[in-house]
Amino acid sequence: MKRWPRPLLLALLAALLLSGCAAGYRLDNQVQSFSGLQGGLPANPTYTFERLPSQANQPSQAQLEALADPALFAAGLRRDDVAPRYSVQVTARVQRVLSPWADPWDPWWGWGGFGYAGPGAGFGWGGPYPRMDQAWFEREVGILVRELAGGRVVYETRASSDGPWLDPEVVLPAMFQAALQGFPTPPVGPRRVDIQIGGQTKAVAAPSSDSPAPPSRSVTSPPPAPAAPARAR
Repeated sequence: MKRWPRPLLLALLAALLLSGCAAGYRLDNQVQSFSGLQGGLPANPTYTFERLPSQANQPSQAQLEALADPALFAAGLRRDDVAPRYSVQVTARVQRVLSPWADPWDPWWGWGGFGYAGPGAGFGWGGPYPRMDQAWFEREVGILVRELAGGRVVYETRASSDGPWLDPEVVLPAMFQAALQGFPTPPVGPRRVDIQIGGQTKAVAAPSSDSPAPPSRSVTSPPPAPAAPARAR
């Protein structure tokens, strides 16, 4: 087969990325949720964030909670650090991996490491380094909702995606939105939830190929709402 010159391929890729930026980016997520709230939310669905000892006083965890706040608000939960009914624990992981489009004939072919896992996480690179046009990332977010009165976990959900680099402050809120799609009574089994970043924002849920989940449907997403004021520190 004829091999195209790399400069031409990079020029075509740049043109595609520019056209994609104008129309937005569709982030597809694999989501699975487990709910103990089959009766729906109570009249006062207030929550406060819960942190493990390793997450306490970590600026990165506070930033992650701020990114999850709009999705929690849109799902019907209301932040109240004074008299909460539930606690919410959020996690996130971003790992740089070898791109599926990597060229094995490229002398710089390889992989590196990049991490953002919330508490105490740092940013670092490992080698061998891949070319920037081969950068690829695996991402995952998780949300755990616990009833404070008895300590029972009433909701657990995770969303994962992979793709080229996207700003965590853009992609993680979209993934939290995908993770909470269908809250508090989500479909059973793994499913795919697409979130449009930029342009017209909507979430589209579809069952995975190996899941008997209900048919796809579109959900118009409300604009991010400000979180309730946190407790003074």
